[in-house]
Amino acid sequence: MFSGIVEALGTVAEIKQEPPGCRLIVREAKIAAETAVADSISVNGCCLTVVDVVGDTFAFQAGPETLARTNLGKLAAGSPVNLERALAVGGRLGGHFVSGHIDGVGEVLRRDDHGDWSFFWFSVPPALVRQMAPKGSIAVDGVSLTIVDSQADRFSVALIPYTLAVTTLGSRQAGDQVNLETDILAKYVQRLLESQHWK
Repeated sequence: MFSGIVEALGTVAEIKQEPPGCRLIVREAKIAAETAVADSISVNGCCLTVVDVVGDTFAFQAGPETLARTNLGKLAAGSPVNLERALAVGGRLGGHFVSGHIDGVGEVLRRDDHGDWSFFWFSVPPALVRQMAPKGSIAVDGVSLTIVDSQADRFSVALIPYTLAVTTLGSRQAGDQVNLETDILAKYVQRLLESQHWK
């Protein structure tokens, strides 16, 4: 479980093909120094298990399902990635509960910059729209954000300069793909409502 508060920007050091998946090697010295094999780390919002730690790098194995259903399959050496280690019991929860299980991939439709601030519109798969509401929570590439507006096929967020500076969202432009995870409570409410019609 994560909070959606990005700890650091890492860099993809290397991607090694391990058919049918791959080994994703990420460089970030501070997190590497405090990470052990089998730890869970959110990479662009996707919960992955550390399989190796060497110096200032740590590695994950990503299978074909993960690569196809998230934007991790688009990464290349040099790509920046948002990193967050799993929550510690008793720690502060600064964002919202984020599971690290990506619900779908959206696309940056529009970015409007106002000085150091930015306003983004993202496309969203139709099945996820029912789990979104204005002022509700959404994780975009693992970043906990508040929805400004939610429409039938898109939603918007307003990003402060700090978020733009310390996450991958600062470099996102129209056409870029992002990982989306809707609020966990919204999933259960939707399921409860759907179950009312079961026979």
